[in-house]
Amino acid sequence: MTGKFITFEGIEGAGKSTALELTHQYLKQHNIEVVVTREPGGTKISEAIRKLLLDHNDETMAADAELLLFFASRAQHIAQIIKPALQAGKIVLCDRFTDASFAYQCGGRGIAEERVAVLEQWAHQGLQPDVTILMDVPVEIGMQRVKQRSEPDRIEAEQCQFFEKVRAQYLKRAQQYPERFQVVDASVSLDEIKQVLQQICSAVIQELKK
Repeated sequence: MTGKFITFEGIEGAGKSTALELTHQYLKQHNIEVVVTREPGGTKISEAIRKLLLDHNDETMAADAELLLFFASRAQHIAQIIKPALQAGKIVLCDRFTDASFAYQCGGRGIAEERVAVLEQWAHQGLQPDVTILMDVPVEIGMQRVKQRSEPDRIEAEQCQFFEKVRAQYLKRAQQYPERFQVVDASVSLDEIKQVLQQICSAVIQELKK
């Protein structure tokens, strides 16, 4: 791998998409070739799985089915988009990746971490993000932001208690992997967030030039 893989994580309403776009703009200004993608999604097959995962349905989705669908989407995404871009020397910016499975399916749903780790090893084939930007915000603030958007999807419609567990799991992951996690306080002003992201990007650019 010759490129750099940057993922953006956080609970609903944490500002991941905004952070990704700010990062994208900064890298473009420095003439860095960037691929922007998302999970679940990124390819035609993965986007079809995304619809299954996020649409409301009369049938309750089993936690195991949800987990396996996320990884089915991810395996396709890695093979078709992420690995080829990295091998071409590009920076890949991805809205969510496997840390989200640990946060939502382990933290939120209560699935054992060991089971997710097996799927991670299988689907990733050694791939890991170089940098994971965790946009951290209190759940009540995130939920207020979500309410101002369009109708919540199946996962956004979960209760606050669910997202408290998700946030706690994200922060646990950040403590476990401090070498790649950058925790950003997403409750501060946009200008402050932009400054932090620019510092992270500058470090990535320097690494890319080595």
